Amino acid sequence: MDVGSISAGSATAPGGRGDNRARQTLMIAYDGSPNADRAIRYAGHFLRAESAVVVTAWQPGGMTPARLSTLAGGMQPFVDTQLDAGVDRALEDEAARMNERGVALARESGLSARGTLVEVESTVWGALVAAAEALDVDLLVTGTRGASGLKALLRSSVAERVLKHCHRPVFIVPAKCEQQPQVTL
Repeated sequence: MDVGSISAGSATAPGGRGDNRARQTLMIAYDGSPNADRAIRYAGHFLRAESAVVVTAWQPGGMTPARLSTLAGGMQPFVDTQLDAGVDRALEDEAARMNERGVALARESGLSARGTLVEVESTVWGALVAAAEALDVDLLVTGTRGASGLKALLRSSVAERVLKHCHRPVFIVPAKCEQQPQVTL
C-alpha cells in the first residue's frame, strides 16, 4: 500500500481527537526483527491507547541499491517489467506476512491493533514519518538495531532519523534492553 493511499484520520476514533486518552492511536514501526518485537511488547506494557497501527515499510525490487547504482551509472539495463512485477509482488507479500506477525504480537501484548504496509519511495525513515502524518497518529513507536562504533557511523539509524524528522512524539525502545516487560491485560 502506498502511503498516499492512507487517508488522514483513518486511524482515529470517530469524532476526531479529543482530550480523552482512550482515543489515542499508536503507530508501531515493525520490521520483523527481535528489536521490533521488543518495541511492541514495551508499547503493550507501558502505553494505553484505543488503537495501534503496525506499519511495515517495504521496498519494491526495482528500487534496490544495486539496481539504482546501475541506473545512476548511466548504464541502462534491459528492464523486464514482468519480472520486476513478480519480484515486487513477492516482496510485498513477504512484508504483508511480516506485518501480520507484528499485528498478532501487538494483540498478544494487549493492544487493539491493525496492520498496514507503506511503500518506500526513497528512505525507510521517510516512509515511516509520512505514514505517521497520513495516519494522524498520536505517538510513533520504534525499536533500534543497537549498532555502535564504526557500524553506527557507516549506516544511518532509522530510529534516529525518525526522531529527528517526525513532528510527533516518538517512543524508542533501545536494542540493549535486558528485560522483556511482562504482558498484562
